[in-house]
Amino acid sequence: MQKGRTVYLRPVRKEDMESFYKAVHDEDIRYMTGTKRVFTMDELYEHYERITSDDTRFDFAICLLDRDELIGDLSILEIDRVNRKAGFRIALHSTDHFNKGYGTEAVQLVQRFVFKELQLNRLQLEVFSHNIRAVKVYEKAGFKKEGTLRQALHMNDRYSDEIIMGMLKHEYEEPET
Repeated sequence: MQKGRTVYLRPVRKEDMESFYKAVHDEDIRYMTGTKRVFTMDELYEHYERITSDDTRFDFAICLLDRDELIGDLSILEIDRVNRKAGFRIALHSTDHFNKGYGTEAVQLVQRFVFKELQLNRLQLEVFSHNIRAVKVYEKAGFKKEGTLRQALHMNDRYSDEIIMGMLKHEYEEPET
């Protein structure tokens, strides 16, 4: 378990799929994450079985410390131990939890886990240009914009760029002042 001031991360459990289900049925959450389809509970249970047997990833539930409430999830994906790098994704499951610092704190907990415990050198993520809040969170956490896939997503009758962001271990250990 990774513990912060207001949130903690724990391994995803099968019963957490109910919260995932609510999230994938929320139009705003789907838009922010670029998720086009809605998943059934059976599909989410199958997803759970796949991720728990995949040794190239860690999947965590984001929970509030004071209420022990699940509010989101995140994944460290495609862990490449030879090249010491991984991908990353995060989603809060309700807009009620936006703008409260929970996502920022969860990102910081992941950085500590990736760079201190897993001893990886690089963490990469992709975010859509319309998700300005997330871009700001990642920049605040020290991620750098490394590239842009122009108009990579067509959703809600508009195009959005896919922004590739990354962070290196030395940037985490010695942040710019």
